Amino acid sequence: MVAGSMALILAITLTPAERPEWFAAEGALIMSLLVLFRVSPVLVLRRLLLLSPFVAGTALAAALGPHGAGWRVLALRSGLCLATVILLSETTRFGDLLGTLRRAGVPDLLTTTLALMHRYRFVLAEESVRMARARAARSFTKGRRFAWMSSASLVGRLFVNASLRAERVYDAMCARGGSP
Repeated sequence: MVAGSMALILAITLTPAERPEWFAAEGALIMSLLVLFRVSPVLVLRRLLLLSPFVAGTALAAALGPHGAGWRVLALRSGLCLATVILLSETTRFGDLLGTLRRAGVPDLLTTTLALMHRYRFVLAEESVRMARARAARSFTKGRRFAWMSSASLVGRLFVNASLRAERVYDAMCARGGSP
């Protein structure tokens, strides 16, 4: 699956700008793969909308560049490549992706960092929900300004709590015989 996704991304990036029918064919291929692997198109669209500011920023940078042309093709390519990556992430387990990266020769430090980030994102999400619940229990105002200030302090505290928790995990690993 990873090799097929990489081949599709390579094909999208090498598609000539003057051949829009090829882009349509690549989009149709992605849609057929969504149907084949039973991935919800609504989920893919939702994630594409979440990532659309990055696509728009890239297209805007290309439009404001020295030539100014090609921003539409760049936005189209970016959207198709993101849809391919979303499809890959929905159909492949994260552990399998890490194994493929290791076999492809990606440095161990990078794959280990990705594995730890994936493992502890759930801990971070749980901690943020707990802190948001505690904040909501202590605050009685519903003002928009207060909500922004409160959210900003919540994010700051979340990073402090996460780093303290990471230190405790590291100390526990060292106490059990892990290398410092």
